[in-house]
Amino acid sequence: MNLAAIDIGTNSIHMIIVKVTSRQTFEVLIQEKEMVKLGVGVFANKRINQKAFDAGIETITRYVQLADQYGVEEIITAATSATREAKNGREFLDRLIQDIGLIPQLISGKEESRLIFLAVRKAIDLRGENALVLDIGGGSTEAVIGNQDSVLFKSSLKLGVLRLLDRVGVQGPLDANQQEALREHVRETAQKIFKRISTFKFSRVIGTSGTIRSLGEACLISNDTTIVNSVNAEVVKVGDLEKIVKKLLQMEPEKRSDIPGISSNRVDAVHLGGLLLLELLELAGADKITLCDASLREGLIIDYIEKNGQKLEEIGDGKNLRERSSLLLAARYGTDIEPKKHVSRLAMQLFDQLNGLAGMKSLSKELLCHACLIYDVGLFVNFQDYQKHSRYLILHGRLRGFNNEELMLLSHLARYHRKSGPKKRHKKFRRLDKKQRMMLRGLAGILRIAVGLDKTKNQWVENIDCITDNKKITIKIFGEENLDMEIWEAQRYSDTLSGFLKRKIEVVKG
Repeated sequence: MNLAAIDIGTNSIHMIIVKVTSRQTFEVLIQEKEMVKLGVGVFANKRINQKAFDAGIETITRYVQLADQYGVEEIITAATSATREAKNGREFLDRLIQDIGLIPQLISGKEESRLIFLAVRKAIDLRGENALVLDIGGGSTEAVIGNQDSVLFKSSLKLGVLRLLDRVGVQGPLDANQQEALREHVRETAQKIFKRISTFKFSRVIGTSGTIRSLGEACLISNDTTIVNSVNAEVVKVGDLEKIVKKLLQMEPEKRSDIPGISSNRVDAVHLGGLLLLELLELAGADKITLCDASLREGLIIDYIEKNGQKLEEIGDGKNLRERSSLLLAARYGTDIEPKKHVSRLAMQLFDQLNGLAGMKSLSKELLCHACLIYDVGLFVNFQDYQKHSRYLILHGRLRGFNNEELMLLSHLARYHRKSGPKKRHKKFRRLDKKQRMMLRGLAGILRIAVGLDKTKNQWVENIDCITDNKKITIKIFGEENLDMEIWEAQRYSDTLSGFLKRKIEVVKG
């Protein structure tokens, strides 16, 4: 299966698309990066400016379209510092949910540190040693110590290139006094954390993120090192970094990209990133840094695979794209798959045995099957009225293989699997056309009974036998355990199917 991860950073928005080859490995298919600079001005006025806001939505929309072309079945999305701190950050995330159908995670700095380290230890051979990993972003710097087996310490510093740019107020050269003032600010902010870091023994410092890699690449090029594709596992001396940073601090922004390795997209703040990196390396007592080309986006993929390995194997057994997509949605929101498959088996038995009755021929057995797998995903949000949360998550969950009408019906089936059945007074139900309302009543009626037949969540009902006549349907259920609760719940929720088939329904032990 193919997965994508989108990292909504303060400086750049990244996407990686991978093919999962096992529970331990994946193959990178494509990587994308757009320097949207969501964080420009955020740390001064606490708002994402409108230009960056619109560019961010446009970029992520394009990424999702690209992911669709690659047949991606799940997009993991994380937002970091700028979105956390901006007053309109929530509005930005809501737009992603409503317009694009993504459900982004707003991750903390410490969680970002952990995910970055997961990526680094897959890309760099730590050889059983402890390493300090630094990741300089637009709004924060993540510092984490760990080894091949575990994370020992993680922290996030409110030091980033765009945050420093807001503090300085200008993109141009800094004189000696401005430089010293900025160094003092970095030391004051980082000193407490680095005192704790110094209590751990680590053999090397590893740097990731675009800022560190750009500075490192500039150093390597200045030393005539041949760079093939990406910079990974290369070592850069602090002395070489100092030479590059000294030049950058004295140059006008438009001249900084004249230094090979420095992108024109970074000229506004790369000199500040260089100053920050040098101060952190001094606090760490390091005279060199190892570069790493893996970062948060790879960490998101690794974390997802590690947490969902077993579920991904189950999902791999899906008969087709629609079933795999439904199983993925269930897994994303922590739904236990096996009980849902049991409910699906019961619903299919009901559907098949009632198929000869009036109205049944117009119903979609396949749609009912998929609804059985995802009807309770709303529990991820809240138990109270979770059927309504389920409707929302299904509509906006990027289920693949379904058209708009099918998505709408699936969402309504989740809404009506419990509590009240479909009623004309319900505004959203009233908006459906006659054919859709009929479909929903019939399928919801079967789903409500099937869900009721697993009231105790023990999968005790083994088989069903439906006996029908012109006035009544008797549903006999079979199983070795006490099925009183299942009978009571199924009978309680038989009203919708009874109304649809215009017959009394009685649920009894067989």
